[in-house]
Amino acid sequence: MVLYGFSLMDTLTSVLTVSIIILMIIILYRRMLRRFSRNAPNKEEYCELYSLEQNPAVGELEFYFISQKVRDFKLLILDHDMELIQEVENKECHVGGNIIRFDSSKLKNGDYFYCLETENQKTMKKMVVVNSVA
Repeated sequence: MVLYGFSLMDTLTSVLTVSIIILMIIILYRRMLRRFSRNAPNKEEYCELYSLEQNPAVGELEFYFISQKVRDFKLLILDHDMELIQEVENKECHVGGNIIRFDSSKLKNGDYFYCLETENQKTMKKMVVVNSVA
């Protein structure tokens, strides 16, 4: 179908020009992504800490994180002022998924942070503890 007032050659030229412009934009975008991701941190050097399944937290909690290699770690409980409440674990993790169990009934109701520390990272997540309704 040729647009009214335009020849077939004009229509084809316009479509080809727009297609080339779109292709150039895609190529430039991919080059930018490749350039910016060049200095991205290596994921194998860091652990990935997951959020708790139950929020608010009640009773026994399972902290879950993944590590790509064996390394020493600490799992800490901090209060809302970032003061250390308790060190849950301080040992060596294994490759893959790691589950650390903790009895939250030792804590008062309120807002807390759980923190995973390794030699090159410190990751925190927030949790709300509600063990008793008063």
